[in-house]
Amino acid sequence: MVLEHTMTVEQIARVAHEVNRDYCLALGDASQPHWEEAPEWQRESAMEGVRSHLANPGLTPEASHQIWIDHKVIDGWVLGPEKDPERKTHPQIVPYESLPIEQRAKDYIFAAVVRALGHPVARPW
Repeated sequence: MVLEHTMTVEQIARVAHEVNRDYCLALGDASQPHWEEAPEWQRESAMEGVRSHLANPGLTPEASHQIWIDHKVIDGWVLGPEKDPERKTHPQIVPYESLPIEQRAKDYIFAAVVRALGHPVARPW
């Protein structure tokens, strides 16, 4: 029996991104573009999140958020009042416990999508 993933990292990231986009829309935030329209840095960020969760299945929401912050800071992003890709500012570059509950939920939702779609499937061959 062989265990294999049925979806690629990019496919899982696309679904997670679209789920996040719809969640943001439900909160009244229409700033997230569809995957196809998202800039490369945003798609790569989602794929990096998927890779982190696949490599560390027990990754906590707090740890996931810290990994996201670390990648943002390395890429030159700083805390700012609004998400601005040109100025590289983002209001969520704060410790996990300082996030509003609506923002914390994103880390749980992202992890759930990765777990559901990234779980290896047993093949008899």
